[in-house]
Amino acid sequence: MTATESTHPMSGKVALVTGASRGIGAAIAATLAGSGAHVVLAARDRDALSRLAKTLTSSGGQATAMPVDVTDEDSVKNLMAGISERFGRLDAAVNNAAGGGRAPAPLSDWASEDFDSAIAVNLRGVFLCMKYEIELMLATGTSAAIVNMTSTAGEQGVAGLSGYSASKFGVAGLTRVAALDYAAQGIRINAIAPGPILTDRLAAAGQAAQNRVAASVPLGRIGTPGDVAAAALWLCSNQSSFVTGTVLTVDGGKLAGTPPFNTRNW
Repeated sequence: MTATESTHPMSGKVALVTGASRGIGAAIAATLAGSGAHVVLAARDRDALSRLAKTLTSSGGQATAMPVDVTDEDSVKNLMAGISERFGRLDAAVNNAAGGGRAPAPLSDWASEDFDSAIAVNLRGVFLCMKYEIELMLATGTSAAIVNMTSTAGEQGVAGLSGYSASKFGVAGLTRVAALDYAAQGIRINAIAPGPILTDRLAAAGQAAQNRVAASVPLGRIGTPGDVAAAALWLCSNQSSFVTGTVLTVDGGKLAGTPPFNTRNW
């Protein structure tokens, strides 16, 4: 591995990040830009994308804002057409856009429309993005990588999150199938399953709530968007060249099993 490959593993590559306007998506975009990639920032919020693009370019990175609605097939097709016209290639994509659904509630309290909206964004949106990303990647004939964003709620059921959990379980399955479909063509497809991450919602919940969440994590802390971004960079780069069809859990050990019993209180 050369010095450039070690410090800038995405040098010269074009990388797409959906859901890039804030939180985990923005952190992934910044990490990829810092590693040498020209990052295409995609989300519905055009103004937020423009601000992030300016921030990344002012820091010496390369970034281009291209708004998209992942629930709209024509919008996704237009995004890929724009990437093809501007860059002529796509080397990596992180499908991070998420949303829809409703606040946690027992399954029978979920309206059909809320369930459908969770599936539309979190699962169908990933399908649409992969479909057209893969078409572009195949057209350029170079090795490439796709990273989908699932969740620990897509590896283990979470009460009250029927629509969200179902959609994220679906993303994990879709990832594994696509990895098998395109391994021979040199396209690696993996997913990341974050656990408790300090994004806007958890930050707004306050310190007491954050302390309770941290206490449930074997490593004793809440994850950061940067933790997820580091995993995404590794999966996008050639440093993970023999990894495909896997779901990488970034959760501080929450899904590993039962933590040690506190025998001092026995």
